[in-house]
Amino acid sequence: MADTIKTGLMAYGMSGRIFHAPFIALHPGFELNAVVERHEKKAAAHYPGITSYNSADELLADDGIELIIVNTPPYTHFELAKKSLEAGKHVLIEKPVATNSTEVKTLFDLGRKMGKHVMVYQNRRWDSDFTSVRKMIESGRLGELIEVHFRFDRYKAALSPKVFKETKTTPGSGLIYDLGPHLIDQAISLFGRPLTFKKTSGIYRENSQVPDYFHFHLQYPHQLNVYLTSGLLIAQPTPSFVVHGTLGSYLKNRVDVQEVQLDKAMRPNDPEYGIEPTGEEGLLVTIGADTQKTTENIPSEKGNYMHLFEAVYQTIRNNALYPITEEHIAWQMELLESR
Repeated sequence: MADTIKTGLMAYGMSGRIFHAPFIALHPGFELNAVVERHEKKAAAHYPGITSYNSADELLADDGIELIIVNTPPYTHFELAKKSLEAGKHVLIEKPVATNSTEVKTLFDLGRKMGKHVMVYQNRRWDSDFTSVRKMIESGRLGELIEVHFRFDRYKAALSPKVFKETKTTPGSGLIYDLGPHLIDQAISLFGRPLTFKKTSGIYRENSQVPDYFHFHLQYPHQLNVYLTSGLLIAQPTPSFVVHGTLGSYLKNRVDVQEVQLDKAMRPNDPEYGIEPTGEEGLLVTIGADTQKTTENIPSEKGNYMHLFEAVYQTIRNNALYPITEEHIAWQMELLESR
C-alpha cells in the first residue's frame, strides 16, 4: 500500500513482541521500521531489516518515523509521549496513558498544538468475550439492564519481579492502574460516564506495598448498577461477565485466546486466530411471556486486535474519529485517581 505509516516501537519486551509488532508488520497500511532495544537485540530475528536503536532519543531523531508506540512502563508514558509529539510524531500509548489527569490533558492539548493524534491502546474492546457481551446487550434480548458485573481476576501471590509495578512511590503502580483501565474502558465503551461511583481497594499479598484488589460500583441512569472488580488472590474465578436484565441473564467467562496465541508466535491472519475453544460459549437464560425459562449457549465471534490498528490507520490517514476518545480517557482517569 502506498503512503504507509512508518512506525517505531519504544520497546520490544512482552507487549512489543505480542501486542504490537505482529499487527504493524501484517497491516498493509503500516511499516515496522524501528525499535528501541536497550539491552538484548531480539527484534531483527523476527523482523529482518528493522532498525534497533539504543535509546528513545535515537528513535525520535529518525525523521522517517511517523508513528511512535509508547509501550514502556506506565510511569514513563507521559515523558516519552510528550517527547514524541514534540518530535512531530503521532503517538499510540499503552494504558494507562499517563498517571494523572493533568498529564493526560497536557498530552491531548499538545497533540492539537502539534497537529498530531494522541491515541490510547485499549485492546480489550476487541476481546472475543467482551465482543460477545456487547453484542448480547445491544441485541435487546436481556431487556432493560439492571445489574452488570465485569471481573478480571488472577491468582498471583508472589510479588512481580517488575519492581515498578510493586513500589507505592512509583506513579501508576498497583493493580488499579494495571487492570483497572481495561475494566473501566469496557464499561465506558458500553455505558458512558457514570452518574456516580464508589471505589474500594485493598492490599492482601504478603509484603505488598500497592493495592492488589479493587472494586468500583458505577451508577447509571434508569437504576443501572455496574460493578468492576479485580483481585490477585482469586483462587477460583467466577464468570467474568455477568449481565442481568428484565428479560434474562447472560454469563460469560474471560476466555479470549489472542494473547496466548500471539505469545506462541501465531500470526493474526492465521485461520485459528482469535477463535475461542469449544465449550466456552456464553450462557443466555431468558424468561418468556409464559414465564418459561429458556437456556441457550451463545458462541462468540472471533477476537481481533487488528481492528484497533485499523482504527489507528484510519485516524492518521483519513482523520477518522478514534474510538477511544479523549473524553473516554478523561472519565477513566477520574475513576483511577479517586480515593
